[in-house]
Amino acid sequence: MCGIVGYVGTQPALDVVLAGLRRLEYRGYDSAGVAVLADGGLAAAKKAGKLGSLEKELATNPLPVGATGIGHTRWATHGAPTDTNAHPHLDNAGRVAVVHNGIIENFACLRAELTGRGHDLTSETDTEVVAHLLAEEFSSCADLGEAMRLVCRRLEGAFTLVAMHADEPDVVVGARRNSPLVVGVGQGEAFLASDVAAFIAHTRSAIELGQDQVVELRRDGVTVTGFDGRPADVRSYHVDWDVSAAEKGGYDYFMLKEIAEQPKAVADTLLGRVDASGSLTLDEVRIGAQELRETDKVVVVACGTAFHAGLIAKYAIEHWTRLPCEVELASEFRYRDPILDPRTLVIAISQSGETMDTLMALRHAREQGSKVLAICNTNGSTIPREADAVLYTHAGPEVAVASTKAFLTQLVACYLVALYLGQVRGTKWGDEIRAVVRELSRISREVERVLATMEPVRELARSLAEKDTVLFLGRHVGHPVALEGALKLKELAYMHAEGFAAGELKHGPIALIEEDLPVVVVVPSPAGRSVLHDKIVSNIQEIRARGARTIVVAEEGDEAVVPYADHLIRIPATPTLLQPLVATVPLQVFACELATARGNDVDQPRNLAKSVTVE
Repeated sequence: MCGIVGYVGTQPALDVVLAGLRRLEYRGYDSAGVAVLADGGLAAAKKAGKLGSLEKELATNPLPVGATGIGHTRWATHGAPTDTNAHPHLDNAGRVAVVHNGIIENFACLRAELTGRGHDLTSETDTEVVAHLLAEEFSSCADLGEAMRLVCRRLEGAFTLVAMHADEPDVVVGARRNSPLVVGVGQGEAFLASDVAAFIAHTRSAIELGQDQVVELRRDGVTVTGFDGRPADVRSYHVDWDVSAAEKGGYDYFMLKEIAEQPKAVADTLLGRVDASGSLTLDEVRIGAQELRETDKVVVVACGTAFHAGLIAKYAIEHWTRLPCEVELASEFRYRDPILDPRTLVIAISQSGETMDTLMALRHAREQGSKVLAICNTNGSTIPREADAVLYTHAGPEVAVASTKAFLTQLVACYLVALYLGQVRGTKWGDEIRAVVRELSRISREVERVLATMEPVRELARSLAEKDTVLFLGRHVGHPVALEGALKLKELAYMHAEGFAAGELKHGPIALIEEDLPVVVVVPSPAGRSVLHDKIVSNIQEIRARGARTIVVAEEGDEAVVPYADHLIRIPATPTLLQPLVATVPLQVFACELATARGNDVDQPRNLAKSVTVE
């Protein structure tokens, strides 16, 4: 997802904007550009490639110093990643500069109109039409905020726009529809960005920008209106983490730092969830107890790693609440005409709170009368705002594109929701709930123990750097863990990796087994699921007999797997449903180390963005 930064204040705008863009690099991009207002004019620079390429261009051809500026890191959608297609885009007179996230769906007809009126559009992008439209509207009203409102009413699609005009040198204007934009308010300065990480070094005071709203930034404050021009209610909030939380802290990669932060993130997500009487109190869950008692079905919607968290949640929800639970890919959900009604509880899981597929699934569910509970890591994002209730994870900023600590905290949140439903519906006794919460509280220490024993896993990963394929097997909650392990390897190492339910081996996948093929097997507890444990040991024997190189993830004390494991990764013994919290961690480390050994950038894998804000 593209990154946007805007600034009005007293500091050199270019320095502020470039620093902000650097903090948004984790979102993924293929070109970058900046523009500043100075000396009554507008100056811009943009280059394909990483920020380093843009900075080299600025060193050779510096921009004038001004206190108003905008910047952008682009993820190509309309048009290839070239210098010409990079943002900002200017009108023909060079007086308006625009940066944009999202997609303008009716850009083709708007472009044809502009061309017919004599405008010369030079890029392949949908964004450039906005610069020309703003120039036209500004020529009539001489007010950039009003010009933006008029233009936005003509646009279709999902977009965030940030613009400035040389004739209003102390104003930056932003607008959003279905795409994230947050305001930062400082002393004598103001900021716009896709993510608070861009301005957290300057201020922790933020404002949520709502759907179909326009914001005008000036040094002395901000004004927010709807696209219709009416004043809008805004909600301010305080960002509860500082800039150091978004920096590497001595690690080579953000991902390594975030893997190491998982014990704290798990513990933080549990904080304050149990009251003095021992009952769960999830403050953000604003759906009434009676409505939850009347629920007759739960549907989880999510994408990617969050979808795997949902698959694990299904086991906990059905076991603890006796409610049927479906887990759906959000990208497919509303297109298959799902059966929803007011007695359906939909759980939407998204780290960023801006995942477009999940947001559209949420809206479809609410249109059908269903209640929606969001599990999210980002305060003030769109999905929590549009849900009926939200349970925030407290993972802190996750910068690396491949999710690690967000996944573990999503699991914790899913367990808490399942227990809360069991408490409200009377399917779990208070002492049973407290026992599970105690086990969850113990998990952060167990994750720490796992992390302390990972050097053999790293050595193993480095030894497999030249392999083409790795398979992952699991049963019960181990199956989604296998899927997540395979996804991490695909994301980071660019290898063919697949996760399978181990019981499906004989139904096709065993044909893939060949000599020295690495196969990772997640083994269920022999205590909690003895029948499944015996079956998966049999699966390990089957693949080893056909030449596979077996990498077995098993509990401490499980000796039955030892004769069949070429490599054994031990994890602490935990209750069966909670095992994914410890079993996933070695697979994260394995993927990260293997990708590093192959020379890949694990924080910014090719072709991937941190948040997917277009369908």
